[in-house]
Amino acid sequence: MRISAAATALLLSASGVGHAMVTGVETGISRVDAFQGISDRPGGGAGLTFLVVGTDGRDKLTDGEKQKYHLGGDPCHCTDTLMLVHLSADRSRASVVSLPRDSYAEVPAHQDADGRRHPRHALKLNAAYAEGGPNLTVRTVEHMTGVHIDHYLEVDFTSFMRTVDAVGGVEVCTVRPLRDRYSGLDLPAGTSRLNGGRALQYVRSRHVDASADLGRMQRQQRFLAALLDRITSSGVLMNPVRFKEVADAMLRSVRADDGFGAGDLADLAQAMRGFGPASSEFASVPLRGEAENVPGLGSTVRWDPVRAPQLFRALREDRPFAARPDPKAPAAPVVDVPPGQVRVQVENGTGRPGLAAQVTRQLHDTGFTTEVPGDGAHGAATETVLSYDPHWDRSARSLAAALPGARLRPTAGQGPVMRLTVGTGFRAVRPVRAEEPTPAPGSLAAITGDQAVCR
Repeated sequence: MRISAAATALLLSASGVGHAMVTGVETGISRVDAFQGISDRPGGGAGLTFLVVGTDGRDKLTDGEKQKYHLGGDPCHCTDTLMLVHLSADRSRASVVSLPRDSYAEVPAHQDADGRRHPRHALKLNAAYAEGGPNLTVRTVEHMTGVHIDHYLEVDFTSFMRTVDAVGGVEVCTVRPLRDRYSGLDLPAGTSRLNGGRALQYVRSRHVDASADLGRMQRQQRFLAALLDRITSSGVLMNPVRFKEVADAMLRSVRADDGFGAGDLADLAQAMRGFGPASSEFASVPLRGEAENVPGLGSTVRWDPVRAPQLFRALREDRPFAARPDPKAPAAPVVDVPPGQVRVQVENGTGRPGLAAQVTRQLHDTGFTTEVPGDGAHGAATETVLSYDPHWDRSARSLAAALPGARLRPTAGQGPVMRLTVGTGFRAVRPVRAEEPTPAPGSLAAITGDQAVCR
């Protein structure tokens, strides 16, 4: 399970239903004592923070479903998804932070269910669940983040699939085809409506491209935003019968801590009636460099020692970490290749001095990697031409999205640098954004829900 329906269950249940309906839904939740015996916990801050985990449990799926959606094999009994979901004190915002499952972690000293003592030791974050269940997972996450966890929610494959089917499927968008032979994912470019099984393939896939786990977490976040958009725009929250159907599907396989009850949901329901995708923001823990091989653990990632604490401090202090987009600004086109990975040199094809330098600054401000411009004013070209090596055609298309009216000219052997000759008809660079953004230095690389859904 790579994204948690429990996160959506939490937000849905808190969005517009009365106490009686919430009480009926609550009876379907299994209980787990996730906080017993935990001492030296971080202090609680404003707002409410949930640890939402997804396990790879598949006991309730049919053999046909397992075969169709590539869910064979034995479950690892570990957490494939870990998310911190923070609801602001004024209930106007939900902040979701994805914790990489392969994060290098040090679990605190603890005693297991058989009474055996274990000293503090290193492991991958997702293995804390296999070793000590929800309790050790909560202790480990609190120890690593310094964030006080108020509630614990856990869900499996079955609940996720049933939830998506209950809302009639969810739309996702991609600028290029996505294929993963391990999960069975096969999506064309453009917009696709996914049922529960295909949605599970989408959020589980980690072999789509070189982005691996990071790309998968970004797809999980986009899917959660799309699922929230589907729920809030489809009238489910205003229809008690439909709400109960969807909530029952969500919570049928959910486990939660003993303290998470109907009163909590009812209070949230009163406060969050206007909640929607624009109220949510998503980020992944910033990482320090590439994955590394740790003896005894295998491939692990380590958190950035500067930017990761900044992210968790924002949660503790109940502050947003995503810049709120200007609602009046035109939507930036989504491009396949992040602008920072596209190199471009600008030439002046007109008699206007300084034009190449001006366009270079605009491209740089939009995020592209720019070379020293060729600003010798010459000629009187009216047409703007983007020359590129066909080997880098994805980069060329991403750059062209920022250059309305530019003509593309394939030039074999040119190499990775795009060459843009600016004509007299050129007006301005159009801002673009990457489908899978890469963190800029000093940035938390967060996006809001309305930036993640199909528009």
